[in-house]
Amino acid sequence: MQINRLFEIIYILLDKETVTAQMLAERFEVSTRTIYRDIETLSASGIPIYMSRGKGGGISILPNFVLNKSVLTDKEKADILSAVKAMSTVSFLDTDSALNKLKNMLGENSADWIEIDFSNWSSGTDEFYIFSDLKTAILSRRLISFSYSNSNGKKSFRTVEPYKLCFKGGAWYLYGFCELRQDFRFFKLRRIKEFSIQNDNFIPKIVKKLFDKNSEYNSDFIKLKLKISSESAYRVYDEFDEYEIQSDGNFIAEVNFPNNNWLPHYIMSFGSDCEVLEPNSLREEIIRELKKSINNYL
Repeated sequence: MQINRLFEIIYILLDKETVTAQMLAERFEVSTRTIYRDIETLSASGIPIYMSRGKGGGISILPNFVLNKSVLTDKEKADILSAVKAMSTVSFLDTDSALNKLKNMLGENSADWIEIDFSNWSSGTDEFYIFSDLKTAILSRRLISFSYSNSNGKKSFRTVEPYKLCFKGGAWYLYGFCELRQDFRFFKLRRIKEFSIQNDNFIPKIVKKLFDKNSEYNSDFIKLKLKISSESAYRVYDEFDEYEIQSDGNFIAEVNFPNNNWLPHYIMSFGSDCEVLEPNSLREEIIRELKKSINNYL
């Protein structure tokens, strides 16, 4: 399309300073006459493009030109650059090239007001390669297979249609359709082993918004009422949005959590600083888990 070609011509001129019409024609597989018409269109739009003859001549753009006539506002340009800057801090992504191009196109020298790092303190090379390969599989719509350990440590072999890479709760997940379960599932990247991309392609299914509070994927939640000691105040501040501080300095927090088998272990990670007030079924489950733990030391 012409609009895409015009946009890329501007970037080429910003990057290369001077190019010939023949070079542009070969790049876009059009005639030099078409390139000349494109230059006239850009010039008529207010882009300071000019042509020079002789040795070393060609098509150029005025030095230090930026897209100030863009439809983007200053705030929108800053938001775009900041978003790419933030994503560049993910150790799995290579966005430096895109960031530099956007800075050149938008005339912004920096977007350094935010710094984000999604990587784990102990992230290794295995997770890096899995992330990169998953991106390839998702974009090419190819099936993947891997061995997976669930939260109970039980291993199984899965063949999955990959759809999205998601960052939630401090960890990266793959969201895909599992052939074994015949349903959509989340898979924690750190638990994926023996990963491989298959040669078979798949026809994409409809994927709904994943983290909408009303989404069917978030329907299996349980409401907890917790009493947490002031000794664990730092965890309350870090992990809960709503809580009440009691006169004795302790906390009462009412939260919704996914109702699965990791929940008792999460509560137990507070040690003696946390008591489940509601529901009673979870209190009983934690008592059973604590008894099992005590038996390990008898």
